[in-house]
Amino acid sequence: MEMKSEYTIDVDPDVFRELQYMVELFKKHGSLCPVQNVSGLIAYILASIADGSRRPGAWERQLLTILGLVAHCPEHHTYRGHYGSPD
Repeated sequence: MEMKSEYTIDVDPDVFRELQYMVELFKKHGSLCPVQNVSGLIAYILASIADGSRRPGAWERQLLTILGLVAHCPEHHTYRGHYGSPD
């Protein structure tokens, strides 16, 4: 059974306008990212961050490293085949 979590997040109005503009450009000119709205874009970004967290060798890890989102511990440098704590 698929579990989905819904959260409300606050997005700065300027940031939201930029995300909207990105989606408009995707729709008008095409993109490898098949999103249709800001909600889809945010979901894609969050999934990429989660993948980078659990897969140290993935391209998404580069994003986490650049953003300073990799913990200074061996556990965060170990591949995990699933999301969440390995416990």
